[in-house]
Amino acid sequence: MKLWQKDKNVSSAVEKFTVGKDKELDLYLAPFDVLGSLAHIKMLQSVGLLSKDELGTLESELKDIYKKIHSGNFKLDEGVEDIHSQIELLLTKKLGDVGKKIHSARSRNDQVLVDLKLFLRSEIEKLVISTKDFFDLLIEQSEKYKDDLLPGYTHLQLAMPSSFGLWFGAYAESLVDDLITLQAAYQIVNKNPLGSAAGYGSSFPINRKMTTELLGFDDLNYNVVYAQMGRGKSERIVASSLANIAATLSKLSMDACLFLNQNFDFISFPEELTTGSSIMPHKKNPDVFELIRSHCNRIQALPNEIMLMTTNLPSGYHRDLQLLKEHLIPAFQDMQNCLKMAGLMISNIQVKENLLQDEKYKYIFSVEEVNKLVSEGMSFRDAYKKIGADIENGSFKYETKVAHTHEGSIGNLQNDQIKKMMNTVLQQFNFEKVNNALEQLIR
Repeated sequence: MKLWQKDKNVSSAVEKFTVGKDKELDLYLAPFDVLGSLAHIKMLQSVGLLSKDELGTLESELKDIYKKIHSGNFKLDEGVEDIHSQIELLLTKKLGDVGKKIHSARSRNDQVLVDLKLFLRSEIEKLVISTKDFFDLLIEQSEKYKDDLLPGYTHLQLAMPSSFGLWFGAYAESLVDDLITLQAAYQIVNKNPLGSAAGYGSSFPINRKMTTELLGFDDLNYNVVYAQMGRGKSERIVASSLANIAATLSKLSMDACLFLNQNFDFISFPEELTTGSSIMPHKKNPDVFELIRSHCNRIQALPNEIMLMTTNLPSGYHRDLQLLKEHLIPAFQDMQNCLKMAGLMISNIQVKENLLQDEKYKYIFSVEEVNKLVSEGMSFRDAYKKIGADIENGSFKYETKVAHTHEGSIGNLQNDQIKKMMNTVLQQFNFEKVNNALEQLIR
């Protein structure tokens, strides 16, 4: 069934090429297509395009379809090209002409737009929850290991003392900023495009604000042309926020790979969380972190892929946009998998104690000794030269005790403030409003 077909059959080669992976990917959109239709028919009845009886009949059938989707007993029939066609086909088979009325005052263009926005909104919520779980773990580990010192590096050369508390906490705070960008993406996604039809509105007296409220959107995309122009833009902005979380996980994974290396030897993991070699019996490889790094680097490329796929498109709908689903939809599951596995590894990490007692790290305390002299009244430049000369002539003496007390330093991690920032960001998502609206719609 093709909603656009008239009296001629399209070439099978053209049909196969244009449908692409839609039948597979549209299953992710299926529950959201039903939700969009439930809101749409309520609005149609309110403006006189459906009777109350027709509305009740359609609602009952759509809710049955919704249940089948969530139970896993739903698929696209052979010859049906997308989720919109499948649901309309089911309604028409069951209800006859009443089923055909569901498409009044909308186009597949705004239908897929609202499906995608509802899908993205849902996936962002799940991603926020997973990211917060990983954030909590990092904060927990930061507090647990706050007294365990770690070499700090600049240019991959020994620099100054750090700590595992600082290391875990740094990635926790990074996730706060990552969720700020995700919240910005959520604000853009959480606007209703339904009613823009093919991109130029409708001559029916539809009530777009009604569907906005029914679907729990914060607002609507007012200009119908811009609503269609938002396709591709929304995906790119969401991909950029995914890329930020991915960048944080990728950097953490690279650190973990280095720290596990025998030349660093800062951390270890239970043997069952590492992999071996087919010929080297001593090997314990950080394959999980290497794969997280690679998956996340690929996600970091996603915004650029989407930008290049849409960069020279004029306003209005174009079939190019269909392909964005193939790139963005799987990225959410990849991101979830990476967060889950990173959580597994970090929760089982084993930290080496007393690392900086080893004499090979003695010069890491040079700045500490400079600062001591400055505290005693010597100018910083003279203190710097003196300690430098001591290092050169082999008379450098040092202590491994570190007393950093300012905000965000080794002795004052400020994890409570970091948690406060995270909670402030989380409160801005307002998922409860959305979920309450959708529960009312399917009740």
